[in-house]
Amino acid sequence: MAVDFMIERLKAMKKRLADIDNILMNGAADVSTMTKLNKERATLDEPVRMYNELVEMENNKADAQVMMDDSDPEIQALGKEEFNALTNQIEAKREELKIALLPKDENDDKNIIMEIRGAAGGDEANIFAGDLFRMYSHYADKNGWKIKILDSQPTPLGGFSLISVQIKGKMVYSKLKFESGAHRVQRVPVTEANGRIQTSTATVLVMPEIEHVDIVINPKDLQIDTYHSSGAGGQNVNKTESAVRITHIPTGVVVSCQVERDQLANKETCMEMLKAKLQAMHDEEVAAKVGGERRLKVGTGERNERIRTYNYPQNRVTDHRIGWSTLNLPKVMDGDLDELVTALNEANQKDLIEEQTKELQAQFGADSQE
Repeated sequence: MAVDFMIERLKAMKKRLADIDNILMNGAADVSTMTKLNKERATLDEPVRMYNELVEMENNKADAQVMMDDSDPEIQALGKEEFNALTNQIEAKREELKIALLPKDENDDKNIIMEIRGAAGGDEANIFAGDLFRMYSHYADKNGWKIKILDSQPTPLGGFSLISVQIKGKMVYSKLKFESGAHRVQRVPVTEANGRIQTSTATVLVMPEIEHVDIVINPKDLQIDTYHSSGAGGQNVNKTESAVRITHIPTGVVVSCQVERDQLANKETCMEMLKAKLQAMHDEEVAAKVGGERRLKVGTGERNERIRTYNYPQNRVTDHRIGWSTLNLPKVMDGDLDELVTALNEANQKDLIEEQTKELQAQFGADSQE
């Protein structure tokens, strides 16, 4: 008989939950241990509750099976109806459990810092970076998020060689975390006199805001420069050195901010950006070492491979990681990203479920052979 690895894990979780409840009831542990146990209990409670519901459904299904074998035709019909309904409910509950058992991304409810850069393609790449910024700005507006420009390097034709923004709101990172990477555009640039289609790219980097305790930076590793602001800022622009640029010497990472009117506020914002960027680099290194077969990687956005193409002549947007396409490019560029975001998250869930199934087989398969 094949081992149902998901059920084996749920049985183990139910036993662990009972053990934790017993310890908490007795109050035998110290405060630190009790805090950890309560935190662990919170992760177990929902899956175990759902598992108990599944067990009850399966027991009811067994009762319905008995009714189907009854000699009374009315009871048989009632049993068959109950059996079919419970079969569908059990299948749905098992799918819900697969999602409930997935590891939670602790960054999902965090705000983000997003960095968009014009890459290959000169002026057209910078214009496209500006188009992406407007796309994400519209999406933020539709979600009721607040967006704040931290630094920008505008170009004469209306785009940006670099623009960094902070986006605050409900579950921002969960919806935008898969935007990191190289975005490619195919269209006739405004700078092209002969009507030829050009391919250009811009890179997007999405970083969750990092708590102050998460990243420790040695002040000796920093080179801090100040300069005159060049963007919007009223009378202070170009009169005081309020803009700040920080270079992290060991990694070469550079961040800058000129949005605030005073130097100290810009420095604090720079430090937040630097922590987020160093954390993103660390996460990318860990992911590279671990490897894996997931199509979606939450990374630094500096990678060469393209994640998405915006083809203007064909009115098409294609995400190459999951094979998703739409023939309504203007709708996407206007910030209507819900369908794409949903597709990316569903693909990620599918990949995680496949990874989890392999892990459960390795864990409980080994246990069953002992």
